[in-house]
Amino acid sequence: MSLRALRTFLAIAKHGTFARAGTAIGLTQSAVSLQVKALEREFGTPLFDRSTRHPRLTEAGRRLLSRAENLVSLYDTIPETLSDERNLTGRLRLGAIQTALAGPLPEALAALRQAHPGLRIHVSAGMSAELAQRVAADELDAAITTEPVRPHPGGLTWTALYEDRFWVLAPESQAGRPLQAMLRDLPFIQFDPRAWAGRTIARELRRQGLEPQQGMVLDSRDVIARMVERGLGVAVVPVSEAMLPALPAIHRAPFGKPQLRRDVVLLERRERPAKKLAEAIAEAVRQSMRISQVKQKK
Repeated sequence: MSLRALRTFLAIAKHGTFARAGTAIGLTQSAVSLQVKALEREFGTPLFDRSTRHPRLTEAGRRLLSRAENLVSLYDTIPETLSDERNLTGRLRLGAIQTALAGPLPEALAALRQAHPGLRIHVSAGMSAELAQRVAADELDAAITTEPVRPHPGGLTWTALYEDRFWVLAPESQAGRPLQAMLRDLPFIQFDPRAWAGRTIARELRRQGLEPQQGMVLDSRDVIARMVERGLGVAVVPVSEAMLPALPAIHRAPFGKPQLRRDVVLLERRERPAKKLAEAIAEAVRQSMRISQVKQKK
């Protein structure tokens, strides 16, 4: 019996179709079908009723479901059980927001690979809200996101890694002008409202009674900063202290009174945290931030 085939079986049960299951686990629909047929041959019974539009679990499939979940879960804990503090091993499926990927995460991953060559980390990029859904659905073991903003999936827990502050970014010609005046005269380059950062910015603008003229909608801080540098509008973005020097030479001012802040966190499922593996990631990210801050001061 293939453990991978059991993971495929569980993905179909979770996502409802062979196609969606394949997308979630990185297989073609035909490969998913072949793995299910292999399981059915081995067990000698159909696991899905394919006579309907969406495959439904047969009675045998329903009996297999809980046992397959337990078996896969048990297997996934074996590497961590065999690890010690000096030599971590195993696999961690990690999600990360773009700002972490452009900031401390590469250095943190390089340090972890050098310290723990038996540790395999698979990284997926995405927005905080999307990554939270994937953690809750057990498609990721953990994710580096912003602190969850409601509504968000239940059953999650998080640990603070570092802090971002929100900054108004504008062309240098706007230095010294109040935000209200800048928003009146320039298009607003909006952080994607599907992202938690975008929701936070929109909420604060409403609180201040500001109604910006709609411009672009983007989900990358670095792209937004380049647009501002070219004089295409004004924006609000979250930036950590360590990453401020990496911004283009543009005007920036604190956003909010007091300045709005957010925590970047390591997000996990409350009932099954990744424990030592996730703790190692968290410490490596914090260390990467400390190194960046020291370099700034030199």
